[in-house]
Amino acid sequence: MTTTVDLTPQPGVISVFADIWCSFAHIAIYRLHATRQRLGLQKEVSFDLHAFPLELLNDAPSPRAGTDSEVGRMGQQEPAAGWQLWQDKEYLYPSTTLPALEAIIAAKEQGLHQSEQLDLALRKAFWAQSRCISNRKVIMDAAESTGVVDTVALDAALNDGRARKALSQDAAISATEQVICSPHLFLPDGGDYANPGIEVRWEGDYGVGWPVVTKDDPTIFENLIKRALA
Repeated sequence: MTTTVDLTPQPGVISVFADIWCSFAHIAIYRLHATRQRLGLQKEVSFDLHAFPLELLNDAPSPRAGTDSEVGRMGQQEPAAGWQLWQDKEYLYPSTTLPALEAIIAAKEQGLHQSEQLDLALRKAFWAQSRCISNRKVIMDAAESTGVVDTVALDAALNDGRARKALSQDAAISATEQVICSPHLFLPDGGDYANPGIEVRWEGDYGVGWPVVTKDDPTIFENLIKRALA
């Protein structure tokens, strides 16, 4: 029997289950940050990032062909989020996002702000800069670039693996029916939204075909941010 976990965050927080490899999460998280800033609610609303590790759920790393097929189509929906086809050497394409996801969780020791800024930096590193986010130095460079993450404390947390249990717990929750996909948002009022605002279907198999967006309503994010204050 599957145990149901209460995923409702405290007021002022939106919980987000997502993977860095996921282009839909890249869009949603960009829109969360952009909308919060536009509304002037950076101090009132925080984002609690949880791992939705696709490689564990799919029993395989995310193929480069899959993410490449998403860049051209999904980048049109939110160009400012930062996109490019993979530009570095083939062997530097990340084989896992688990170290990066662990770092995002570990940064929560310093605060949700530090964690969400590291998450943003790692998404930029992968999607817009073609950097190997599997690599420890790339992760630490991203942390340094935020200007708010204590890299010494983060390095210590990664060395002793203190966030690994939380990562495993997120993975276990992601494998249940409570979390449908990356991204899946949970609000303080009990509401939850899987891939908010976007509906998509695939033309052909993943990694061979491409996504076809049938609906995109970015205005939903203003409502989500305001509801977080409930």
